Order: sequence, then structure tokens, then C-alpha cells
Amino acid sequence: MSEPSSTEAVQAHATVTTPAISRRSDLVQLAVAALTAHGLAPDFSAAALTELASIAGPAQEAGPSIRDLRALPWCSIDDDDSQDIDQLSCCEPSGSGWTVSVAIADVDALVHKGSAIDLQAQRNTTSVYTAARVFPMLPERLSTDLSSLGAHQDRLAIVTAMVVDGEGQVSGFTVCRAQVRNQAKLAYDALAAWLDDSGEMPAAARAAPGMDVQLRGQDAAAQALRKRRTAQGALQFETFEPRAQVEGEQVVAISQREHNRARQLIEEFMVATNICTAQFLEKHGGLAMRRVVRSPERWSRVVDVAEKYGDSLPSEPDSRALEAFLERRRMADPLRFPDLSLTIVQLMGAGEYVIEDAQPGVPVDHSKTVAVEDYGHFGLAIRDYAHSTAPNRRYPDLISHRLVKAVLAEAPSPYSVAELQALAEHCNRQESAARKVERSLRKSEAALFLQGKIGAEFDAIVTGKNNRGTWIRTLVPPVEGKLEGAGAQVDVGEKLRVKLLSTDVALGFIDFAPLP
Repeated sequence: MSEPSSTEAVQAHATVTTPAISRRSDLVQLAVAALTAHGLAPDFSAAALTELASIAGPAQEAGPSIRDLRALPWCSIDDDDSQDIDQLSCCEPSGSGWTVSVAIADVDALVHKGSAIDLQAQRNTTSVYTAARVFPMLPERLSTDLSSLGAHQDRLAIVTAMVVDGEGQVSGFTVCRAQVRNQAKLAYDALAAWLDDSGEMPAAARAAPGMDVQLRGQDAAAQALRKRRTAQGALQFETFEPRAQVEGEQVVAISQREHNRARQLIEEFMVATNICTAQFLEKHGGLAMRRVVRSPERWSRVVDVAEKYGDSLPSEPDSRALEAFLERRRMADPLRFPDLSLTIVQLMGAGEYVIEDAQPGVPVDHSKTVAVEDYGHFGLAIRDYAHSTAPNRRYPDLISHRLVKAVLAEAPSPYSVAELQALAEHCNRQESAARKVERSLRKSEAALFLQGKIGAEFDAIVTGKNNRGTWIRTLVPPVEGKLEGAGAQVDVGEKLRVKLLSTDVALGFIDFAPLP
């Protein structure tokens, strides 16, 4: 739904005094106000900046525990404008399958536990992304340079090498510390076009000998992983993810992010790596901060949604049955599928961080841990999962790396059970706060883009109705808003023509009227 919460609205009104919001810098003001209102720090502390100034360059370590894997054909695949590169990947044929290696930036090598920068990162626990400004978890000199796996730079990383058979089964894996070197920095959209044979091979890939064969192998391995996960019940959503494009002080476009083949490639490799991280820590008796999505308590509501489409689901939660229903709806009505995806995601409930209760003899507060049978991630249809692939922008991943490195070094855990329990609860709260800020700013960005288009007409779909009103999504540009004067005759899912009535950038309100 597009209506901001009353709390967000009050905060925006109370904080923003700009009489007319018309520029990117005004959106930055809104973002800073929203971050502060939600207990997040928009800027780095003086202590963190002082510590940053003392860091001379990238982390340098050598010795028998650090493998030299710089000669492997590593590449990064991310958004066009991304500079905080967390992961590299490469793939080599192995029997009837592949050995897929994923390198994740060793941020801990520069950001030590308890340091001023670490404590700052711990406060927010995540980067916050808005079109007007990114509020990084780590100072940009670290996240986009010294700890980023940028092109043609030697960097320390934690490498997970996975043996994947032709059916997408991971039969084994190893974890090590290593030096790596990014041979080609690639972007999702350009690579996806080449993989689909609708565009040229990206220049950075052409410049790296053998990268064409390498990327085709990575794509094949990723598709095998994806096919197996889907067969096991992993849910494939297409949620509404509009992204504002800003040039200078102006919002010049709003577009829907395409979930293409290159994004699927990285998604599969990251999921596989996160599974291995959880299994590695469990195998070696270490503590872990797991990421779970519990079996939906509101499953009956999910069943009701399916019935409205003339379909049926089992009375008990069943991810395979739900994915089959989603696939039928995706094929039958792709235009409305993002709205169905959002409905199901909301009914499933948010993901959360929990502490694995897996150390016999260690006193724990069982009210704050999770039993083995409840570990799982319902949406991914897997039992073992721990975030570990984005340490430059997500604090739980940095925690996972410290736990993994302790195991590799045969050293005691850097965290006590009580510390991890407190951190898990804190990360859950801050993640929720960050997502609220991002959602509110997306609404304000859209309102600013449409501010000069009052009276313009758009094709739209009705996405929801409740006691507060009727809500729509326009197709081009992809924007959510409220439909005024619709009456009872308008139904959810109905296509209609609408006219833009008004916008309020501070509140993120966009109001439309139906056309005859």
C-alpha cells in the first residue's frame, strides 16, 4: 500500500520545514530526518572518522593460512553504479558439474571488533539506500575502496568453494581465507542482455581472456542451483521495486528493477554460500547468527488468497504447494503478479536473526535462541542459512565472518552467547527501521517526480481496498498512490485509466482520480 504510517507522516511534518520540496537536496533532508526519527545515525562519529584517517591502505596479511587465489578468473556482478563490491565469483567444470567459488570481502581484516568504526557500524547494522543519497554502514573510503573487491585490486577475502553437480546439488564445500583479484567488474543489465543473446558482451568481460566461457559456466551452474531450489519449494517472487533515477538535483525517471538472468546468477551463488556458512559453523560446533523466516502463522490467510483466485492450498504450510500456486499465477497474469507477490510476502512475515542453540553444556537463554527444528527459512525452503555475503553493508555478515575466521584459526569465538543474542535482537530492530526509511523515501521520490505532472493521465491497476481507501499502481512510471472518488464499483485487480490530482513530497502522498 502507498499510504505512509501516521507516525512517519507526523515525523516528516514535524521535522521538515522546507516550504516547497523540489530538489534532490530536499530529499536528503527528508532522509536525514527519517533516519534520526527511527534511531539511525545519518553521519559517522568523530571517533570513527579519526580511526578511518589512521588506516593507511587495504589489509595486508600473508602466511600459510592465506591462500593465493589471485590467478582465478574472478569477476563481480552488481548494479551499474555499485562501488561497494562485496563478492566475486568464478566457476570451473568438475565432472558432470562445476566447482563454484565465491569470494566475500574480508572486511574484518580492517574493521576490528570493538573499534570505533565497528561500533558505528553496529549502531545502524545496515546501509540505507535512497535515490538522493546512500547512507553507508561503513565509511565510503572503506566500503567503496579499501575493503571493496574493486576491479584489478588485490584484496583479502573469505572463499567458499562448492562442488555442484549437474542437478544443482551441492555435494561438498571448503572454506578458506585467500587473496583474490577481480578480473572484470560487470553490471547486471548489460551481462543479462549478453546471456540472453540480446546484447553485446560487456567490454570488461571482453578484456579478460576466457571470461566468455567463464560466464556461461557460471550461468549454467546458477540455473541448475535455481532449478533444484524451485523443485524443493523455494518461492519465486516478483515484488514491486521501483527505483528513482536522479541527475543533479532532479528526479528524472522512475523504473521497475528487472529481475533478470544475471541477478538470478548472483542470487543463487549467494544463497548457496549462506547455506554453506551456516553448515560450516554448525559442523565445527561454533555459534551462528542464523537468518530465518518461520513457517507462516497466518497460513490460513495465504490459503484464503489462493481461494480468491479459484485455487487451493493445503491446510498446513507447504512451500512446494505455494510455489506451484505462484507459478500458475505468474503464467496466468504476469501484469498483476507483483501485487500477489507483495501480498504473500506480507502474510509470511519478516525474516529475523536468531542464535543457534547448538553448544551442549554452554548456558543459554533458551527464550532467545531457536531450536533446531525452527531454524529454517520458509521462503527459501532450506534449513541452514546465515547471512555472510555482504559484510560491507550488513552487520550480521561481518559477525558471521568473525565466527568463521575464529573456526579457521582454531581460536575461541569472538562473541559470547549473550553478546550474540543481544546483537541479533538489535539487528532485527535496526533492519526494520532502515526498511521503513527506504520505503518512505521511495514514496517521496515518486511524489517529487510527479510533482510537475498534475492532470496527467496514466494506466493503472487497483492493488488494494480497505477502510482507509482504494490503492492503485500505475504501470508507466511504476508508482503507487491513492485513488480518490473511486466508489464501491472498483475491484482489486481491475485495470483503469487515472488522472493525477496532487502530490505531497514530504508525506509521500500521491492522489489520483478515476477517468470515465
